[in-house]
Amino acid sequence: MGGGDVRKTARNRIKPTTSSVSREDHRELRNRKGLRRERGKDQLRILDVNFVLLGFTIVSSLVALFFLYHFVQFSDADDQLPRVITPFPAPKIMDLEMFQGDHKESLYWGTYRPQVYFGVRARTPESLVAGLMWLGIKDGRYFMRHVCQDADDLQTYGWNKHNGRDYGHQVLIDHGMTLTTSFLKSKVDGSGYGGDWAFRVGVQSEKLSEEMPDAAHLFFYVADEGENALSLGRSVTEIHEKSLLAFGSRSDVSDWELHLKSMDDFEIHHVGLKTPHIHNLSDMVQGILALQARNYGHLELPDTSEDSANILVYQISAKTPFKADIAFVTGTDIDDAEIQERVNSLTGTSLTSHLQKKENEFDDKFNKIFNPSDKLDSESMEVGKAAIGNLLGGIGYFYGQSKILFPQPSKHKSGGDSVLYWPAELYTAVPSRPFFPRGFLWDEGFHQLLIWRWDMHISLDIIGHWLDLMNIDGWIPREQILGAEALSKVPEEFVVQRPSNGNPPTLFLVLQDLVCGLMKIKFSATESKEISAFFERSFGRLEAWFQWFNTTQSGQLKSSYYWHGRKESQTIFELNPKTLSSGLDDYPRASHPSEEERHLDLRCWMLLAADCMHSISNQLINKQESTNLYGETANLLADFDLLNKMHFDKEYGAYFDYGNHTEKVRLRRQLVEKNGKPPSLELVREVLEKPELRLVPHIGYVSLFPFIWKIIPSNSWILEKQLHIIYNTSTLWTDFGLRSLSKTSSMYMRRNTEHDPAYWRGPIWMNMNYLILSSLHHYSKEEGPYRERAELIYKELRGNLIRNVMNKYKETGYLWEQYDQKKGSGKGAHPFTGWTSLLVLIMAESYTQC
Repeated sequence: MGGGDVRKTARNRIKPTTSSVSREDHRELRNRKGLRRERGKDQLRILDVNFVLLGFTIVSSLVALFFLYHFVQFSDADDQLPRVITPFPAPKIMDLEMFQGDHKESLYWGTYRPQVYFGVRARTPESLVAGLMWLGIKDGRYFMRHVCQDADDLQTYGWNKHNGRDYGHQVLIDHGMTLTTSFLKSKVDGSGYGGDWAFRVGVQSEKLSEEMPDAAHLFFYVADEGENALSLGRSVTEIHEKSLLAFGSRSDVSDWELHLKSMDDFEIHHVGLKTPHIHNLSDMVQGILALQARNYGHLELPDTSEDSANILVYQISAKTPFKADIAFVTGTDIDDAEIQERVNSLTGTSLTSHLQKKENEFDDKFNKIFNPSDKLDSESMEVGKAAIGNLLGGIGYFYGQSKILFPQPSKHKSGGDSVLYWPAELYTAVPSRPFFPRGFLWDEGFHQLLIWRWDMHISLDIIGHWLDLMNIDGWIPREQILGAEALSKVPEEFVVQRPSNGNPPTLFLVLQDLVCGLMKIKFSATESKEISAFFERSFGRLEAWFQWFNTTQSGQLKSSYYWHGRKESQTIFELNPKTLSSGLDDYPRASHPSEEERHLDLRCWMLLAADCMHSISNQLINKQESTNLYGETANLLADFDLLNKMHFDKEYGAYFDYGNHTEKVRLRRQLVEKNGKPPSLELVREVLEKPELRLVPHIGYVSLFPFIWKIIPSNSWILEKQLHIIYNTSTLWTDFGLRSLSKTSSMYMRRNTEHDPAYWRGPIWMNMNYLILSSLHHYSKEEGPYRERAELIYKELRGNLIRNVMNKYKETGYLWEQYDQKKGSGKGAHPFTGWTSLLVLIMAESYTQC
């Protein structure tokens, strides 16, 4: 899910969240991740670029000074926050009327805890939360299942269907035991804020051995993050006669009750706990069960509760198969008969009917939006539904403070060289529930390419939350690790965000789609009005974001850019210094980082941003000055001749980065002394030739960015060269999709460090394949000598991608982070239902609106 952030490095070091993760498991996770000068002849042309961009920079700087002036006017100078943790001084996007009222309430409750197998919470800090745990059996031993993690070794799990709002259905297969979970929301007269919700769990098991028990043990819990006391149901020991499990009252939803109903026989036990550490709940419950087993010889919760408990856990033990319905009802300061009527409507046959109706609505909506029936078989459609369902079901709500690197002395420091961002909320999709259950800026733009087509309002809500995280300088932290649950999945050394580093501004992919839809009248009058209001409110933030990139990531030449943040200090141990902020991590760049670099992909991202800003400002009143500036910037960055002079190599027929580079580098074992410890043998980089300023000759995804952004004219011989690079098995073509780096590259599939296997140096990635397919589709419709060839390549590549992902899903039960370029097998994190879900758009042949 993926990029350009600590996740690709940290994914090998994810903290185990229960005691069932062995030291060997942890070590395995840790180890998995583990051309010429062109200068003088271009100067006259580059001067033209400089003057235009200088004018743009001056105007943007005046805008920033205006905001800063107003901010200072209303701040106490003695208490003024450091700029890096000062919010952008403009009204919040999420305060727009379109995000209030019915919209806000309709999204209040949801399955917004993607890091657990099933969890419910509200979009509010210190929410009431609920979730499911169960005892799984592996190699004759019990293990508590709660937090999604590879060590559990489930055969499959994920939302088969989820509409992002009020319905979801999930299947989990755990070593012979199959669980199904269904979620439903309901709003009726008398409900409290956000309405009611219901949860159904079903369990089936097959007898795999004599060691397999006849009974299954489920644990459903409700907890208050604000540590408010919860009340135990009055009849928990007589649950079949009286269904009340728990009750309480909150300021957001008023009085509430939790009820359990089932037609099957089961035992129920409980425990009440008082602790703020909800993210450690599975460890606590597992410890209680172990103590019970030692003392009394049975796996049963003790039927006790601490005073003022804020967590209530209920154990449901029964012979399989069985199912149970849990109903959460609000606004319960009414007669018991009315409460029971609402509970009955959310359980039993009534719940079955509601769930079936929602499933049919999901199927109909999927067919209407993506219209795949004439292109795909039923099996492919089911995988497509699971892909969009998992993406929507993986949307989470987080609240907390990012930790930001802040080396200067400050009274605001939170410890060491870091400072805390302001407390903030984030509603966001996530790349992968077990590995990356949090927000990633560069992934989010790809997520929203799919989500906006499904539900525009959810998409704008998510984008608005992200833009509201912008500071006064126009910077947004790339990785959002907000709250205890999110922090529990990330090693401490990877938590801190660096304000000098960016991420590809992929949100402009979605914003460009939306503004083009406005121009082509693709939306209803109401939708158009709301989108326009969104752009009006967000325009200042988008300008600041663009300006942050245009200044902090600029190169020595005004028309060039490079990703800041390459770690020169670690060069001694890296074959090629990683460029994490680019999202392409170990994709080979110049061997020696310098300020003279020109990164081709960032230049193209800036073209997208400038073109999108031009389109947005052109749709808004009183923005003519901005329109002209962004238009001129976009035209200059799209200048084909200038692009070729700065990045094209005629010998290769390919586009490259430019920088201080040599190909003659290697890793060799040497004795190294670290931090005063005895010397040890380490792989250390050796440079066998002095680097020089030149184009960096590595063909791969970066080389195709001008093709992706359709800068190349459809009648240019250079387009033919790009098509040859794509369709050549010696470079990028495979039967499973396009590999990330050419087989001809000296860095192809080479490890970057002893513990860093190749990541973007060969494997196939869905997000980049989607962008390349989109461009192939474009050129297949454009008049020119290469139209038919582009169409042929497009059809074959699309077929290869769909076929391989389908086959691997059928074999493994998962979508994967990346796919092996030799065998097509899934690699990396799984399930990875972030940008790999773009498979749905590939199936539907749904690409950019412009």
